Amino acid sequence: MRFCFAALAALALTIDAAAAQDAARGEKLFEACQSCHSLDPAKAGMAGPHLARLKGRVVGSAEGFDYSPAFRAAKAQGWVWDEARLAAYLADPDSVVKGGWMSAPGLDDAAERAAVAAFLLRP
Repeated sequence: MRFCFAALAALALTIDAAAAQDAARGEKLFEACQSCHSLDPAKAGMAGPHLARLKGRVVGSAEGFDYSPAFRAAKAQGWVWDEARLAAYLADPDSVVKGGWMSAPGLDDAAERAAVAAFLLRP
């Protein structure tokens, strides 16, 4: 029984280390997004909304940002940012929020999408 707990603890540490590594890679990849998005909720006037504390946040709810009608509709439906929705959005923004104003194309590389998602959805 002791071995089982030790093995589970080791697995948890491995998963945590992999998640941290993905988040670090995602932070580096996110630099390309910073021309439109900030991680500072107080930074206004950018082309895109701030992306601070994104995990579990209602889509289209960053205070002070003028969202497209498509994002306002998603907000009214109660959509939240989670791993699945963000991964799909990073792959093809217009397929998730048709009529959104995101001008950048999606990320083609699944590993890059996972890394950016891990960074943006970190606690």
